[in-house]
Amino acid sequence: MKHRIVVLGAGYAGAFSAGYLARQLHADDFEITVVNAEPDFVERLRLHQLAAGHELRHRPLTEVFAGTGIRLRVARVTGVDVEHRTVTIADDEGIDRLEYDTLLYALGSTAADHGVPGVDEHAFHVAARPAALRLRARLDELGEDGTVLVVGGNLTAIEAATEIAEARPGLRVGLATSGELGGWLGPKARRHLLRAFDRFGITVHENTRIERVEEAAAIAADGTAFVSDATVWAAGFAVHPIAAASGLAVEPNGQITVDRQMRSVSHPDVYVAGDSVFVIGENGHPLPMSCASAGYTGTQAAAAIIGDLTGREIKATALTYVGNHISLGRKDGIFQLVDGDARSKPGALCGRSAARVKSAIVAVSGWAVSRPTFGKPSHKYRLAATRKHSADVVAA
Repeated sequence: MKHRIVVLGAGYAGAFSAGYLARQLHADDFEITVVNAEPDFVERLRLHQLAAGHELRHRPLTEVFAGTGIRLRVARVTGVDVEHRTVTIADDEGIDRLEYDTLLYALGSTAADHGVPGVDEHAFHVAARPAALRLRARLDELGEDGTVLVVGGNLTAIEAATEIAEARPGLRVGLATSGELGGWLGPKARRHLLRAFDRFGITVHENTRIERVEEAAAIAADGTAFVSDATVWAAGFAVHPIAAASGLAVEPNGQITVDRQMRSVSHPDVYVAGDSVFVIGENGHPLPMSCASAGYTGTQAAAAIIGDLTGREIKATALTYVGNHISLGRKDGIFQLVDGDARSKPGALCGRSAARVKSAIVAVSGWAVSRPTFGKPSHKYRLAATRKHSADVVAA
């Protein structure tokens, strides 16, 4: 009987890791199944562009995984039973259960509502493709006359506000943040950010905490009501509660606690990658939820799975955090480098050059995911007769 590997999620972390496993593991010994709610690979880094009205390239997962031997199940994950090693999924045909020997959990994250009343009922977000399309439809309804309020001061909030303002100049766009806009950036980058917001005519409400969202307004802690025809909630991310409900050891925010090889500390047959994982990076800080972290953790998790199942040495993937890359519309951007303590350096790459660099990174990420075996599946490593979980990694 083949060793069953089930990968939950086909975002940047899950799709890349599944392809890497298919390229390295012998098809006679291993069966790889990927479960994903969407039939397509979704470029989450570009969902704010989709919401603003731009079209994204269509990447069906059936084409992405064609020729790899990977089985695709388009379904929602509704539960994980780590004691019995099963995953419950739901699709148009009903409920099904998949059994696994090894699980790679890469379900990612969604928008965090922080318990604020009205967010689920009245706000929009860009953390998933259906949500981005819902916001796009609302912006289409508004046409050239309406008010949009983006709530949040992080990268997603900044990118959503500038993209909408550039793509739909007739709309009145504002941003409310509980702190300073771009307060974590270095002086050069923050000056560039503020100039961009001025150029787009985006109204900024700093030190403003939104405590309630209504159908046509967002209410601040001091009682100020910000009229809004579309409130875009971009105040951080949260992982799905499935992980905590499964019995896996998790952090207070629901992220799964892992060792250096991305193995669950409570269930070593479960590996984790992407936004769902809690791991300390080389700088001593937890890796942030980001595409870059998805790459590092996905590569490490796949290497650990291969090592544990085939008896090979597990190479260490550097868990580094080098900076923030922010798009400001289609032709402007910021690349802010950080030091070893994750503090912004004084200098930064700004303007068209930064925009081109980010565009290239996004394009390469999409290209790599779309070619999971790079056209050359080798299937060379066999299942070891006896297996153990190595506590060590070796330098790559």
